[in-house]
Amino acid sequence: MFDTKIALIVRDDLATWQRLNVVAFLATGIASAAPEMMGEPYVDAHGRPYGNMAGQPMLIFAGDLPGLQRAHRQGVERELTIIPYVHAMFSTGHDAANREVFLAQDADNLDLVGIALRGPKKAVDKAIKGLSLHK
Repeated sequence: MFDTKIALIVRDDLATWQRLNVVAFLATGIASAAPEMMGEPYVDAHGRPYGNMAGQPMLIFAGDLPGLQRAHRQGVERELTIIPYVHAMFSTGHDAANREVFLAQDADNLDLVGIALRGPKKAVDKAIKGLSLHK
């Protein structure tokens, strides 16, 4: 049905509120990076307008740090759209600070707590191989 696939991967050792927060941020990042995936706005039976949502599913997976780092490496190799979230971002208070702490990371060994991937189905499937859907 879709030529592309979206996978959000979150660390399995986070508190529930952290997992939900990371997934929310990753979803907004993917939507921003691929505005063409957004559906049309909703209108209820009274004609009231509502916002729009993504027009394709986002599958959520869980993994440990090595699993997220492997998915990141695979995503880079396959030139997928990648949205990262690193542990240091939990200690910042605004977007500019998030970019600062991300830039300070070892680019080959990111302390990922979440990552979103979007691209051709087969390429995303290879990048997430071995990860399980989040429970």
